[in-house]
Amino acid sequence: MSEKRRRILVTSALPYANGPLHLGHMLEYIQTDIWARFQRMRGHECHYVCAEDAHGTPIMLKARQEGVEPEELIARFADSHRRDFDEFGVGFDRYYTTHSTENRELAETIYRRLDEGGYIDRRSIRQAYDEQEGMFLPDRFIRGECPRCGAGDQYGDSCEACGATYSPAELRNAVSVISGTTPVERESEHFFFRLGDFEDMLREWTGAGRGGSPYLQEAVSAKLNEWFEAGLQDWDISRDAPYFGFEIPGAPGKYFYVWLDAPIGYMAGFRKLCEETEGLEFDDFWQAGVEDETEVYHFIGKDIIYFHALFWPAMLHGANFRTPSAVFAHGFLTVDGQKMSKSRGTFIQARTWLEHLDAEYLRYYFAAKLGSGVDDIDLSLDDFINRVNSDLVGKLVNIASRSAGFIRKKFDNRLGPEMDPDGQTLYRELCEAAEPIAADYEQREYARLVRRVMELADRVNQYVSDKAPWTLAKDADREAEVQAICTAALNHFRTLAGYLRPVLPRLAEGAEHFLNIAPQDWDSLTEPLLHHEIRKFKPLITRVEREKVDAMLADSKQDLAEKPATENDEKEDKTVEDLAPEITIDDFAKVDLRVARVEQAEYVEGADKLLRLELDLGGARRQVFAGIRKVYDPEQLQGRLVVMVANLKPRKMRFGVSEGMVLCAGGDDGGLFLLSPDSGAEPGMKIS
Repeated sequence: MSEKRRRILVTSALPYANGPLHLGHMLEYIQTDIWARFQRMRGHECHYVCAEDAHGTPIMLKARQEGVEPEELIARFADSHRRDFDEFGVGFDRYYTTHSTENRELAETIYRRLDEGGYIDRRSIRQAYDEQEGMFLPDRFIRGECPRCGAGDQYGDSCEACGATYSPAELRNAVSVISGTTPVERESEHFFFRLGDFEDMLREWTGAGRGGSPYLQEAVSAKLNEWFEAGLQDWDISRDAPYFGFEIPGAPGKYFYVWLDAPIGYMAGFRKLCEETEGLEFDDFWQAGVEDETEVYHFIGKDIIYFHALFWPAMLHGANFRTPSAVFAHGFLTVDGQKMSKSRGTFIQARTWLEHLDAEYLRYYFAAKLGSGVDDIDLSLDDFINRVNSDLVGKLVNIASRSAGFIRKKFDNRLGPEMDPDGQTLYRELCEAAEPIAADYEQREYARLVRRVMELADRVNQYVSDKAPWTLAKDADREAEVQAICTAALNHFRTLAGYLRPVLPRLAEGAEHFLNIAPQDWDSLTEPLLHHEIRKFKPLITRVEREKVDAMLADSKQDLAEKPATENDEKEDKTVEDLAPEITIDDFAKVDLRVARVEQAEYVEGADKLLRLELDLGGARRQVFAGIRKVYDPEQLQGRLVVMVANLKPRKMRFGVSEGMVLCAGGDDGGLFLLSPDSGAEPGMKIS
């Protein structure tokens, strides 16, 4: 390798610590991991760090609902995330958390430097306050009727029906999604980062309106220009207690907004790595002025460009840290051309994929679709099956499987001293592709490099077919020719598998074991393997079976069509004798039945049968855990009127406190059907 050895730090956006990973998440981590593996394979120093995004109101509330401390919730999801990352081959050098001493110290340092530089303002604002819960409400925790079109059940900042944006104060009939009560307005002092003070620096860094930037993709730079034209606004970086996060120094009851300390988590994770790695220095990568010596790259989704391409570089610059070498944004993931959907079974969790399919299948398919732009990526399941089976099984691995047997049976597992002339010519062509393929990796043009490799694999398979060693092997006088052909084919396979090593690390490791060689770096891919003993060939990858894909989709539907489990598998018609013992009218009168509206419904992590429902009883808010998960998708229940037992004694469960019961009817087929009042009923109405 002739290029200078580079020193590189790579990050991916931090997964939020309140839910499992899904395939949309994995798109980014796989994209980043491929790039980092390539850099290491080229001989560069490349560190890949990430962390749990562990702060904010949603985590605080979810922990409260589950009756656990936030730290316990974070730890549980961190363990889950690490397992998924490991099985998908995502090789972090350090996976950490934003709820750490290192992150607190760095956040305080950056804040203090910005404050001393005059970039922090303090001023009072008025915002919605939940008197019952004793907390200020983020916009997304307020719902009501859109002030523009009148649509109900809309968030406090924007309407999903008409697209209007507004302030929470403009929302009609607003309620807190936490307590169900009507919020009031209260005044509070907040801290603001003066983003506008960095407009000149940011215009230069982003290239917005100036023909692009070396730090951002062209489409991203163009998008950012819209924000400059609208005017850069001061950024509210504080939140009031109660809040799970870091308290702002010298400001009791005030906390850093999660989006301030989340990107600082990149720095904190790297600082932890430096503490654990001899000779690795934090300042070499993060102090201002080191931009020519080291490189820092962020891989993110296009939905968080604003934070990473405006707030983040401005904060770093104002606090006298270096800015990123580049921010690489990618598009969203769709499945079969549509947004991921729980009801269709295409909202696929990473763990569900792993329970049915090889992780390397997905790594390869994502690579085959990813370019350097911000376009959305579609996981077409039919195309996925065909491409993996055709490319990996039918082309790449087929080269080894059709050649290895001759080397084992006739030549005692030894490659010959030379390739045949045509094989040698083709091998040189494969070697000449090393630099174009390396350039594709560097530029994140994965789909292009996959096409190059598969076109070469087609050439190799055609070479083997033309030479037909199975025919030559019948002639004892031509055995040396057979060995030369198979030696060439296995050298071709070695190089092609090496080119895909960043994409398919486990397949490459299997190929290296079979070929009896050390892990390959980029330079070794063009060194022929001659006079060499190999091992017995074993299948390196199997075909994707449609049945396994269908089973994964069925599991992703949360078993919506499956009847609930019962004590008896066989059902009989119920007779009068099967009914419960009689009760009196006085017994029945003790039951307070009320109409309730389902304001929120969600799956309960770790529970096979339960959904967590938040019910509106006409101003009062109740949490109920209902055993209807296998029959109802949460999306079906939002806004639905149900009948509930309102005076049932609360019951403490492992997942939280259940404050009532919704009524269902059971069908003869084992199905469950929620009881719903006729139209016109209102939440809180008593059923008599």
